[in-house]
Amino acid sequence: MGRKIAITGVTQGLGQALTVGFIHAGHTVWGCGRSTDAINKMAQSYEPPHDFAVVDISQAQQVHTWAEQLLKTYGPPDIVINNAGLINAVAPLWEISERSVSGVIDVNIKGVIHVIRSFMPSMMSAKQGIIVNFSSGWGRSTSPGVAPYCASKWAIEGLTQALAQEVPSGIATVALNPGIIHTDMLETCFGEEAHHYPAPTDWAQQAVPYILSLSGKDNGRALTVPLP
Repeated sequence: MGRKIAITGVTQGLGQALTVGFIHAGHTVWGCGRSTDAINKMAQSYEPPHDFAVVDISQAQQVHTWAEQLLKTYGPPDIVINNAGLINAVAPLWEISERSVSGVIDVNIKGVIHVIRSFMPSMMSAKQGIIVNFSSGWGRSTSPGVAPYCASKWAIEGLTQALAQEVPSGIATVALNPGIIHTDMLETCFGEEAHHYPAPTDWAQQAVPYILSLSGKDNGRALTVPLP
């Protein structure tokens, strides 16, 4: 039987590639993103029980409403993937605006927390489920020019390990480094060098089965999607 998979940030990059990959593999995807046009196109392409909604995950009430509607209609998800993320423009920390720093923190950390808080009670009632929090190589190492982003992904690593100690048996949460993939976000950091890395669609061929293979025994682990 197919699984019910909630994914944030589905309108581009890794989230979009995962959505297509999971659907083609026979699973149901509930996706959210901030682009109304992109969400409408996805909703037209994939009919219910697939479900796509415009949600800004930095806004707790929007996330709660989104989750509440899904849970009422379809029940708890089997997998929740916190994929949505922002990165700051490359610059020394003291030159990055407060607005940019807040945007990264609000989406990359607080957004993940909003999603977990909204779905976790239903998963606990079902006594099963996997929460995948996307980390980064920069959640386990650092680089100049992206200090706010590094801070946010190191936070995800710590948050995931703490959450793993709190969840009951049957539920697992992992921090997943997707690897270095050619996305708009990577171009922000690497420029033209980003073209030397795998496209999201190629990456998804590895990532989809890898995520589907996760189980309770992986609770608390810091993992990385295997290279193609």
